[in-house]
Amino acid sequence: MKTLIIEDEAAAVRRLSKLILEIDSSIEIVDDLDSIENSLDWLHSNPIPDLIFMDIHLADGASFEIFNHFEISKPIIFTTAYNEYAIQAFKVNTIDYLLKPIKKPELETAIKKYRKLAHSQTFDYKTLAREMNRDEYNKRFLIRFGQQIRVVEMRDCAYFYTQDKVTFLVTKKGKRYPIDYSLEKIEEMTDPHSYFRINRQFIINIEAINEMYAYSKSRVKIDLNPSCELDTIVSTERSPHFKKWLVGEE
Repeated sequence: MKTLIIEDEAAAVRRLSKLILEIDSSIEIVDDLDSIENSLDWLHSNPIPDLIFMDIHLADGASFEIFNHFEISKPIIFTTAYNEYAIQAFKVNTIDYLLKPIKKPELETAIKKYRKLAHSQTFDYKTLAREMNRDEYNKRFLIRFGQQIRVVEMRDCAYFYTQDKVTFLVTKKGKRYPIDYSLEKIEEMTDPHSYFRINRQFIINIEAINEMYAYSKSRVKIDLNPSCELDTIVSTERSPHFKKWLVGEE
């Protein structure tokens, strides 16, 4: 049996490799990879191994992004230090899910489960990626201003906007902070059910909408709460999507 380890912590790779070989010395660990980029390069140029051990958090993002660029049909055992993903992980046909630090008996059970189920199950990892991404939305921002550091929860963010090439976060209480993220990055970090990019300058939380008004060219003008001195008008190209988003269809 050939297996691949996708894990960005060297110590975790060593421990997992040691435990795997203690359980079954005939298992061949073909390689270990530490990032999404390296994993995709490897997968595109090598035969897919029989089993993959995959950490959820890698050096360059969540490993579920791999499934958006490469179709993996072989079974995967997920590993992570975060138990928040467990419930969602078992909504699809995964082989197993191991919490770090990985314990030998649990790993042995997972390998036995692989041997029993590997040839009788299908694995829908694209569905898993969609499920996981719902929990991958950034839950808080670390704000630095001067010598102070402050944490702002995502649920407390009313809207984001750019002005003079600086991105600002505005909380529901009206506090404004400059942040080191582009709006493009914030779009990836926010839940699309709650946040919408209305134009090139603004991403808003649906809870921040105070009033809406019909505007020229089928656009919508929004009165935000907390208020904003800048015009907040949904662009022409985004207006149809915005209206669907309002009623949960987008």
